[in-house]
Amino acid sequence: MTASGIRRLILTRHAKSAWEDPVIGDHDRPLNGRGRRAAKALGDWLASRGYDPEEVLCSTSRRTQETWEGIESAVLETRPVLRLERGLYQASADQMLTVLRTATLNTVMMIGHNPGIGALAAMLPARPPMDPDFRRFPTAATLVVDFTADSWANIRPGEGDLRDFVRLDVR
Repeated sequence: MTASGIRRLILTRHAKSAWEDPVIGDHDRPLNGRGRRAAKALGDWLASRGYDPEEVLCSTSRRTQETWEGIESAVLETRPVLRLERGLYQASADQMLTVLRTATLNTVMMIGHNPGIGALAAMLPARPPMDPDFRRFPTAATLVVDFTADSWANIRPGEGDLRDFVRLDVR
């Protein structure tokens, strides 16, 4: 839970997906075993830090939904509102920002895809993380950034306060 006037964004790239079946289209690709383990580990990491989303904006792709399912399986304090957003699939950073500005609750998790999510992560904080992998925003990478704003519609790139960044390398 965040203080009044603070909006917290938990920005997550989906976990590692499977590429073994050439017949499955991109939108329908599932997570592989490593991705399922990473999603669960990410849920544990979020819960351990009290980063409990109240609202989840998730791409409609199978791998993003499975990422959320793995995260949700961790013991979270909240039961967030889940919004599946077709507009987050293969979205640019600007398109993702437009979807984010429709959020209504204080702590929002957005789960999407590169390159858009990595570009959005790079443009939001006033100061980016010092992690060498931040710019490539690998699978299951998560940025936590706070904004001082009375609504999501009023957030601006470059004004976010970096809280955390994690990239999970689960084998």
